[in-house]
Amino acid sequence: QVQLVESGGGLVQTGGSLRLSCAASGSIFRVNAMAWYRQAPGKQRELVARISSGGSTNYGDSVKGRFTISRDNANNTVVLQMNSLEPEDTAVYYCKLDFSPRLARFLELWGQGTLVTVSS
Repeated sequence: QVQLVESGGGLVQTGGSLRLSCAASGSIFRVNAMAWYRQAPGKQRELVARISSGGSTNYGDSVKGRFTISRDNANNTVVLQMNSLEPEDTAVYYCKLDFSPRLARFLELWGQGTLVTVSS
């Protein structure tokens, strides 16, 4: 059994910062990638940022230069530092884990989501 625990959402004013954290625990042989997605009301879920097992990162165009994703491999934790937040960043943010519970087996797991609200 693998679990994801997200934390760090909340209400912030335009221009402010928030830090989201997601910790994975359980029967994990290898974490392959971790990512953050978001879904605003009435919109499709979109990639915010992703970090591979080797530390390579990619970001959604709308957050480049403002958000930074990082990971702690020893603790299977991924952090999303969000700066210069805008009302358009308001959404439910989901952590996604790509992992192997054993060799040559690949699974994904989504967190429960954490709400980020940016007031104007």
